[in-house]
Amino acid sequence: MNIIVRVAISGFVLFCFAMPAEQTVAAPAGTIKVALHSFTPEYYAYAQVEPQRVVVVKAATTGVIAALRVLPGERVHAGEALAKLTGPDYRTGLAAALARRNAARSNLAVTQGNYPQFSSAQDVSNARAALAEAQSALSRLRTAGLLLAPVGGIVLGVAVANGERVAAEQSLITLQPSRQLWLRAAYYGADVGAIHADMTGKFSPADGSPPIPVKVATVFGALAPDGGESIGLLAATPAPAWLNGQFGTVTLNGPTRQLVAVPTRALILDRGRWWVLVRTPRSLRPQQVVPGPAHGWQTFIEHGLAPGVDVVVDNAYLKFHRAISKNYTPPD
Repeated sequence: MNIIVRVAISGFVLFCFAMPAEQTVAAPAGTIKVALHSFTPEYYAYAQVEPQRVVVVKAATTGVIAALRVLPGERVHAGEALAKLTGPDYRTGLAAALARRNAARSNLAVTQGNYPQFSSAQDVSNARAALAEAQSALSRLRTAGLLLAPVGGIVLGVAVANGERVAAEQSLITLQPSRQLWLRAAYYGADVGAIHADMTGKFSPADGSPPIPVKVATVFGALAPDGGESIGLLAATPAPAWLNGQFGTVTLNGPTRQLVAVPTRALILDRGRWWVLVRTPRSLRPQQVVPGPAHGWQTFIEHGLAPGVDVVVDNAYLKFHRAISKNYTPPD
């Protein structure tokens, strides 16, 4: 039977490891028999919900805004009328396009009437193409007079007002498409190399709402000026209950590993290297180790220590330096 213990590492990584509920072989007094523990690193970062993209409705031609009927925060449907373009500039352009279409239509009729005596098949074909182009230009201009929502979503911003003159390609209304939100987070330091696409985890909103399962969709692959690497995460469930601008903490799960662990007080730092004292049947033997993640009383060992070894815990530092103690400790 295993007991599951969770400890926080450096305030950012949480490790889950299974500690044996009981030891079948007792270790000598003052020592501990080390064993393998499984742990799963969890990587923390602050995250905020934001749109994957925004859609900007622009003016297709010069005109004056009229019948503007939306406000920021309103929900609109795809194809819904948002406003109209009118004014002298727009009406003049529309009249010119209509005149060009009518002229092209008359030219086609004359060309067809003169065929084949005074016009060729190529002349007729050219006249038809000119009419089609003029009709298309007229249709585009008429369509430009009615501003429609290209997608369903929420109005994020309205940059114009009724009666305002706008130019071609001027941004008018910004939309957030429905169901296209994701999380954006940034990781720093050693965590950057550990994060990859398809990692799973959870987003815990700061307002205390229930956690939302998430999955890493993309890693941007470039460091920001502050040294962080941004990632984008999508909800792992349909229709997540989050809102644009909501913030909180994202926790990503790393791969589970098996390592031995010792009490932190069993570790000894000497001349820039880490050691433990291993108890053998005859004596105490220093063993160099490479510590891994640690918190409080528990430290995982990356290299240098095998399961089943008896490691000194009580007064380990004093016993390691017993020769120095004999030479320099004043007598009682």
